[in-house]
Amino acid sequence: MMLRKTKIVATLGPASSSEKMIARLIMAGVNVVRLNFSHGTAEDHIKRTEIVRKIAANLGRPVGVLCDLQGPKIRIGKFEQGKITLKTGDLFRLDADCALGDQTKVGLDYKNLPQEVVAGNLLLLDDGRITMSVECVVGNQIYCVAQTGGVLSNNKGINLQGGGLAADALTKKDIADLKTAVALDADYIAISFPKNAADMHHAKGLVKKAGGSASIIAKIERAEAITNLEAIIEASDAIMVARGDLGVEVGDAAVPGLQKRMIRMAREQNKLVITATQMMESMISSPVPTRAEVSDVANAVLDGTDAVMLSAETAAGQYPLEAVQAVHRVCVEAEKEYEGLRRTKSELQQLQHTDEAVAAAAIFTSQHLNVKAIAALTQSGNAAQWLSRADSRVPIYALSPNTVARRKLTLHRNVFPFPIDQSGKNKDEILREMEQVLLTAEAVQTDDLVLFTFGEPIGSPGGTNTLKIIKIGEHRPT
Repeated sequence: MMLRKTKIVATLGPASSSEKMIARLIMAGVNVVRLNFSHGTAEDHIKRTEIVRKIAANLGRPVGVLCDLQGPKIRIGKFEQGKITLKTGDLFRLDADCALGDQTKVGLDYKNLPQEVVAGNLLLLDDGRITMSVECVVGNQIYCVAQTGGVLSNNKGINLQGGGLAADALTKKDIADLKTAVALDADYIAISFPKNAADMHHAKGLVKKAGGSASIIAKIERAEAITNLEAIIEASDAIMVARGDLGVEVGDAAVPGLQKRMIRMAREQNKLVITATQMMESMISSPVPTRAEVSDVANAVLDGTDAVMLSAETAAGQYPLEAVQAVHRVCVEAEKEYEGLRRTKSELQQLQHTDEAVAAAAIFTSQHLNVKAIAALTQSGNAAQWLSRADSRVPIYALSPNTVARRKLTLHRNVFPFPIDQSGKNKDEILREMEQVLLTAEAVQTDDLVLFTFGEPIGSPGGTNTLKIIKIGEHRPT
């Protein structure tokens, strides 16, 4: 088996929505598909989810579904001619009352912006490609001077340098889209532009109210989120290092260091982390990545990210399959250099949960015996998550009868989920079934040493409390 620890998230779009392409992407190594709710209709997303799950079932591979809500993306309105060209020094007006823009003004979709900026602020449009300094604000009109010119077209985004805009993380559209995500049984729902932990608690409450079980991802892309990072991570199931808007707000030079900090903090809190934005950007129009992009993906792997994400590369690019194949190759090579994030003795003494202690014992044992794999029998997936956070150097096979748990585990670094039928079986029969699952998958061979973790009484929901050393082919501990 070619085992890649780091998971790949691929965005579906016009270039990757056919059954044939989705099947090819999954075979190439995609673990989770992302549905971008900034585009398309609810019907589009439901149809794509149905296709993904049908193909995944046919291929016998679990594939997670991540629904990414649009959030309060603050944008300009439309121009009468579709676009204009600004030169440095041009006077320009952002007008909340304007219907169609021209060479001197444009409307705003976020009507409160004039109340939230002051003279001296720097506004960054179109991901920072165009910058404007605020000269003054009069009523609903923001008078600006272009500091960096260029072509400005319809509906481009606006950021305030340094952050500080008050737009809620969940808009009316997001709340409606969240209900759609719950209806299609999403495994993960990503919340765009959260400012604080309260935004994440609000999102979790809405998912629960709608009857969903999706894990919630905080996309870190506001300057305010950096200030509240620890609390946001604690309130979330996972975070996404969303480097696009974040780089615009805090400055591009700050992003690499923040990326490393976010990955480290997420791992310390036993949370998942996805690294995203422009990872293979050139492959939108090129069949091969740049060396800088290769290094970018590799560094995310070496930082300890659970997953790397492709956006336009697979959604709208000319080479979606090649982009996935390139990320796979880079991750496999980078993992050869990855030394792991070792826990210190003092950290191990601070373990609070039985299943975490069992995971730590399994990791310690795997480092001192010639163990080929760790197999975790798990109902919820928590046991495998602890093992993943403890940074196992051998593959972790999560054996679960729970379909939702298996799909969620597709995002966990170095965890490979498999179904298992444990109904009506006693402990010895389940242990033999665990061996058979691993042998059938060619994950292990006869006489290999494997660590089994499970909870006793076996087969009952609850925390993992048992570690056994098993020699494959012998139904007893060694």
